[in-house]
Amino acid sequence: MARNDSATLKMKELLTKRRDALRKALAGDLSLLKQLNEQASGDVVDFAIDAAQDEINSQLAEVESRELGNIEKALERMKLGVYGRCEVCTDKIAVARLNALPYATMCIECQRASEDGTLDDRRVSDWSNVSDGNEAEVSLTDLEM
Repeated sequence: MARNDSATLKMKELLTKRRDALRKALAGDLSLLKQLNEQASGDVVDFAIDAAQDEINSQLAEVESRELGNIEKALERMKLGVYGRCEVCTDKIAVARLNALPYATMCIECQRASEDGTLDDRRVSDWSNVSDGNEAEVSLTDLEM
């Protein structure tokens, strides 16, 4: 793990609990919607209220689903040992940011750059670790032919 092991383990525990809670909530929301649709009786006002409530539940489920995906990604980053590192510039993400948003994948500077459209300027352009699987040496003269 990339950071202090005890802090990362606490964060992993927090993320796992939140993930499990979201899974239960999403499973409950879907079954509740099915039950509500099966009990379709009432007047036009009831149908309008039910439709509005279904829309709200659907939007909440979408937000929860997106958060669940972010949590799954953070847990995977922990397994890979890159949790707490910015995906863009590879600098450490501030602990305060991770405490506020445990599944953050960018440092605050890269997040701001993402929001203002200048993120490409911050990307690390170190190609030294890139490989196509063939480790043969290639010289510039080979490329010129």
